[in-house]
Order: sequence, then C-alpha cells, then structure tokens
Amino acid sequence: MADKRIMLISGARPNFMKIAPLLRALDARPGFTTRLVHTGQHYDEDMAQSFFRDLGMRPPDIDLEVGSASHAVQTGRIMILFDELLDREHADLVLVVGDVNSTIACALVAVKRGIPVAHVEAGLRSRDRAMPEEINRILTDSISDLLFTTEESAAPNLRAEGIAAEKIHFAGNVMVDTLFHHRREAAGIPLPAVPEPFALVTLHRPSNVDDPASLQRAVSILADSARTIPLVFPVHPRTAAKLRETGLRETLENTPGVHLLPPANYLTFVRLLLAARVVLTDSGGIQEESTALGIPCITLRENTERPITVSEGTNEVCGLDRKKIATVLADILQGRGKSGRIPKLWDGKAAERIADTLAVYFDERS
Repeated sequence: MADKRIMLISGARPNFMKIAPLLRALDARPGFTTRLVHTGQHYDEDMAQSFFRDLGMRPPDIDLEVGSASHAVQTGRIMILFDELLDREHADLVLVVGDVNSTIACALVAVKRGIPVAHVEAGLRSRDRAMPEEINRILTDSISDLLFTTEESAAPNLRAEGIAAEKIHFAGNVMVDTLFHHRREAAGIPLPAVPEPFALVTLHRPSNVDDPASLQRAVSILADSARTIPLVFPVHPRTAAKLRETGLRETLENTPGVHLLPPANYLTFVRLLLAARVVLTDSGGIQEESTALGIPCITLRENTERPITVSEGTNEVCGLDRKKIATVLADILQGRGKSGRIPKLWDGKAAERIADTLAVYFDERS
C-alpha cells in the first residue's frame, strides 16, 4: 500500500515548535510521507534559520511566502495559494496546529476539497471572542476530522460545541515534547549577560501592544516590577515596532533594572527560561512551558485558553492589574508562589501518540 501523504502546516514561529516533534514521529514510522508547508504568515530569514537549526528540523518543503497583512487579506492569500498547491500536490491528510490564520485558512481549503483535517491543540478556549485566535480555534475545530487535545478540559469544550466524542483524542502537549527534547541542550549553552536572579518578560499580544494606552500601562507596570527584581526582556519584533512608534522604547531603555535583548532563538530563550526566577508573559505557549518546568508565571492577560496552567500549574492570570501583579510577584519572590505540577500526558510523548492515532485512522479506512 502506498504511503499516506500528510501535509503539516506551519504559519508562525511557535508553530515550528509544535511541528518539529510531529515530523520526527511521523518520519520515524513506515506508512507516512510528510510534506512541511510554511505559509510565510510570520517570517524573518535569520529567525527562521535559527529555528530550523535549533529544532533539528529540515527547512519547509514548500514556502507560500504570504507575508504580513490584515487578518482578512492574509487569510485569503493563504487560502488561494494553498488551494493552488493542492492542485499540484496530493494530500491524504492536512495537519494544522495552534490558532493562527494559517490554521483556519488551510483547514478550510482542505475540508472543501474533501481532504481530512487533523487539528493539534484542539479545544482550547479563552471565552474571549475579541481575540482573533479564539475565532480561529472554534472554526478549525468545527471542521476537523481528528481533534488532538493537550488537556482534559478541552474535550468538554468540544462536546459542548457539538463535536462527536469519537473525533476527540487526548494526546498531550507537543510544545512540551519539544521543550523536553531540547532542555538538556539548552541548559548547556552560555546564559546571555544578564543579572541574576531575574524575571523573564515577553509581550506581544495585540491587546497589550497595539493600543498605545495599554502598552503605556504595561511599560509602567514593568518599570514598577523592575524595582523588585531585574527584568530581562527579549523584545518581539511586533512589540519593538510599537515601542518605537510610541517612544516607549526609550522609556524602557532608561528604566533601572530593565534589560532589553533582541529576539531570542529557541535554545537561547529556553536557556533564559530555565534560569528565570519568574516569568511575566502574555504568551499561551510560555504559560505551558513555565508550568512544565515548574517556573512561576504571571500572565499579563485577562484570561487564558490554557486553564490547566492555572488549576494545576504555576500560572497566575493578572491582566494589567498593577496591584495584583505586585502582590503575586512579591509572594513568588518570598517563596509563597504556586509550586504546581506537570499536567497529565505532558511527558514528551504527545507526537508519538498522535502518530499512533493517525496510523489507526488510516488502517480503519483502508
């Protein structure tokens, strides 16, 4: 029987961390041929090359080179180019990850062509439909044939939306697969020149950085926090642009205790994460990584689509509430922070379970 051809879709840098273990698991077993498609939704040549190198993965087989645009334009471009790709290349299944525009665009094209869709990280919900990612999650889940969840709370979310139970598979967290796979390697590289102990900061969500008033508030809160513990802040390209536009980068550069770094490659970031006393972030993935490593996390958002990082992990959701952040940070630094535990199936083997399920799926249809 001919190998089943699986197209794996990556649209943004965090997608590579989710795709890398899936490529390893699928390429290691007979019966599958993989094609890695990068839509180019987020692309920086230097960062992309460092991600391929750090993650030990091959460059994409196809790059659609979509580039940045509004949500509607970007999604439309991805759909057109991916549809044209499927005119040229056969796929037995399209596998999408996460919640970016590439996720819903490629899933929608595939399902309209009758190609099965697998969604990895299905069922996560923030209950905030003002987040574009929440819309992408809901729509992608509604049209997927196989829904792979990272935490047990995701299945009730999906069943409540009418998803048949037999489509839902609790697999674990592929982001944690990548973290555990590279943890020892990252621990062995030199730590950038930063003060210790330190708090690691990431900030990139549109709700925090696109609105000048919210960004001003975030910068003010970071300045307050830096009086308690030095902050190490690798600045995301989107955030860097907004800080320049508002003149707030100079404010941060002149704030005692704030140490701005350029965007970090994957291994360097994990090295920083391993050394951090606490993390302040608005990233969903970093909420998961800090929980997996037992590092206290303060989430600078009003909600999270990853509730297990709060109920079982090290995460405290504080939004941009200055008083709450100060209280939680003080508790952490005084040894009263959440200790948390590693959630079920966050064991580094999620991609293998997904590959097993895909093998059964195709066997049942042969």
